Amino acid sequence: MARTRIFLLIVLSAVIGITSCHRVQQTSNIKRYPFTGRVVSISTQDQSAVIDGNDIPGFMMPMAMSYRIKPPETLKQLSAGDSISAEVVVLQPKNKDDEPTDYWLENVKVTGHAKTPPGAPATTQRMPAPGDEVPDFVLTNQNGRQISFRQYRGKVLLVTFIYTRCPFPDFCPRMSSNFSEINGRLASDRELNSRTHLLSVSFDPQTDTPSVLRNYAYSVAHTHETALFRHWEFAVPKVSDLPKITDFFGVIYKPEGGLITHNLSTTVIGPDGKIVKWYHGGDWQVSDLMKDASDALGLKTVSANGGVATGRS
Repeated sequence: MARTRIFLLIVLSAVIGITSCHRVQQTSNIKRYPFTGRVVSISTQDQSAVIDGNDIPGFMMPMAMSYRIKPPETLKQLSAGDSISAEVVVLQPKNKDDEPTDYWLENVKVTGHAKTPPGAPATTQRMPAPGDEVPDFVLTNQNGRQISFRQYRGKVLLVTFIYTRCPFPDFCPRMSSNFSEINGRLASDRELNSRTHLLSVSFDPQTDTPSVLRNYAYSVAHTHETALFRHWEFAVPKVSDLPKITDFFGVIYKPEGGLITHNLSTTVIGPDGKIVKWYHGGDWQVSDLMKDASDALGLKTVSANGGVATGRS
């Protein structure tokens, strides 16, 4: 009996040891950093907020960017302009030279409320909504030619915002890579390709000249064929027009330290010139936009690999 008890204790200790080891392995790649900043805008749909954050020693320089908030109920306590403290929870990659695989904010507390002058509304981010008619904004494309949103009526227009100097893999490079994949998938369906158009808009008019945009386009599309621009254009507004365009599409940007801190905004515009879907942040998949384009054109289904099924409504 005594031997049996001893044996059971040894087995139990081994199990506890293995479990503890497993827990350590699960959590060892998570790091937490103290965080302070100011709320710029809130998106309850994405359970996130754009925060103008202060320096995070060992992780990130001062920057305004979008953070998911956990638990999401915390968002109800926040308002644009509030000062907050929190913890940035960072899921570290296996390779220390890679970018973090995920991050979010926990233990968010309001340390100071926005001070709004009497009679003045608090600053909030505009949230584009389905059915909103897109104004006829005028841009200059990669060939130095003026284009406008109205000229794409009759097609589904996919629009995302970038700037060519963006160094953060999960921001502009990711949007451009996704659009490149979408452009390739659309090319495999003649009808769908002829009824859609892609537009990458820069919010850096002082740097992103037509020639800069053209070279950037060749780089992200992995081609030097000018035929690229028949279906996917890269354009920039005038400096004076930039605020009204970015405001309409819910883009927040802030020049800082030679770079531009910003959020992400991607929009699907229907053939009638009205918004079909707006994505705040970069959590959408290529298949999402493929399906949105298909639905807006009355196509019945989209296959798992993003291709359009033969059935039409």
